[in-house]
Amino acid sequence: MPAVRSESLKTRFPTPLDAWRGRASLFVVFWGYGVLVSSALIAAFVAALYRGDAVTQQILIPVFSVYTAWVLVSVWRCAAPSRTPWTMIAQLLTVAWAGNTLLVAGFLQLRLLETYAGL
Repeated sequence: MPAVRSESLKTRFPTPLDAWRGRASLFVVFWGYGVLVSSALIAAFVAALYRGDAVTQQILIPVFSVYTAWVLVSVWRCAAPSRTPWTMIAQLLTVAWAGNTLLVAGFLQLRLLETYAGL
């Protein structure tokens, strides 16, 4: 009986590896990993920004960039099995999010470099 229960839990909350392989619900990957976890990472960065903690900011920029790349691939793969308007919208929003992340991370990195250089 525990195996069935474990399988049910895994279906509802897929592992990151399941999402990466496209074996997860697009809804959970998009909203759970894509929106919820990304928002938590952004909140951590904003908190570090207000504290003036440049080291934490420097750590979070590449972490968030790599995480965004993972989310992009995971959403794309989880959307592939079904071709509905919602899956296409999820893919387009994720690509736009990745582009935004690339630009914001680049500008935040430049700002940190100015801080390190004392400008």
